[in-house]
Amino acid sequence: MITLIALAAVVFILLLFLFAAVKVAREYERGVVFRLGRLLPEPKGPGLFLLIPVIDRMIKVDLRTITLNVPPQEVITRDNVPVRVNAVAYFRIVEPKNAIVQVENFMVATSQIAQTTLRSVLGQHMLDELLSERDKINTILQTIIDEATSPWGVKVSIVEVKDVEIPAGMQRAMARQAEAERERRAKIIAAEGEFQASQKLSEAADVMAKSPMALQLRYLQTLLEIGATNSSTIVFPAPIDMLTAFMPKPTSGDTS
Repeated sequence: MITLIALAAVVFILLLFLFAAVKVAREYERGVVFRLGRLLPEPKGPGLFLLIPVIDRMIKVDLRTITLNVPPQEVITRDNVPVRVNAVAYFRIVEPKNAIVQVENFMVATSQIAQTTLRSVLGQHMLDELLSERDKINTILQTIIDEATSPWGVKVSIVEVKDVEIPAGMQRAMARQAEAERERRAKIIAAEGEFQASQKLSEAADVMAKSPMALQLRYLQTLLEIGATNSSTIVFPAPIDMLTAFMPKPTSGDTS
């Protein structure tokens, strides 16, 4: 009886040992293992692997891309305009060992680096650049944050500025500026049209000056257009010199 109890106890201990020793890591996970406080050279996983209970301690690291929302930051642009900006960053762990050993909490550290970099970079740009050159600023942010987090085994792939909140007074000023710009363009287009029309009129005047008959035909055509659009009777003087162009020329035998 005592032998059976001892055997059952041994089997139970072995099962506990096996349960504590067998670990499974998913395809997107890696296990960073410390053996008696020392880091093992290679992370474990994916799949099934064994650990020594009590002696080994494992920390799982997720290798999937993480979405980090950067909280809204108060920024003063280079042209002294206060704005409120938030952003989003996408990063993943490429070196699980460094993410655990080189930094206490890579998530918090990356968030703090993103916030300080966002304030620093946007403070070096004008408001117009922040609104119109968003892709350029995103590239600068991604490069700086990626260089800062690289020693931690973190790879920052994308940084996007999401929203830019501008004070109400500045919005009204920008609206007035846009309206003035539209009016300026409209006046320029109208002036260019008048200039081109005056050029064409000048060319037409030169042609008519060389051919008096063309001027007379244009005169008659204008009268025809006026008569077609108005029902009233129009009386206009007709110079004799103008009518002589339409009269038949006298023959040599005509003495009248």
